[in-house]
Amino acid sequence: MLKIKRVYEVVEESDGVRFFVERLWPRGISKEKLHAQAWMKDISPSADLRRWYAHDLNKWVEFQQRYRAELAKNEAGLKPIQDAMAKGSVTLLYSAQDTEHNSAIVLKSFLEDSRKL
Repeated sequence: MLKIKRVYEVVEESDGVRFFVERLWPRGISKEKLHAQAWMKDISPSADLRRWYAHDLNKWVEFQQRYRAELAKNEAGLKPIQDAMAKGSVTLLYSAQDTEHNSAIVLKSFLEDSRKL
């Protein structure tokens, strides 16, 4: 099972292996409090893509396409998450305030789609 969760939500046993998947560390969260297996900043959207998008919802569709293109070129970066998914539950952690338009949603969708291939 693959799910996403904000870093500020309560840690649950059902989370399984937890990966923090954003480039910038969340404010007010210690490494210990996060309970993440790893900080996967290398698979988060590039700095250029983040600056271009700037949380402008008019760019959301194109942001998804561009981020998926970056992910497609980063198989090695995705491997730890894919390996964990093969063994059990995985939670992708993000800190963005927008729970409907964020990179973790795109990453989750990309990983689910790649699993079907």
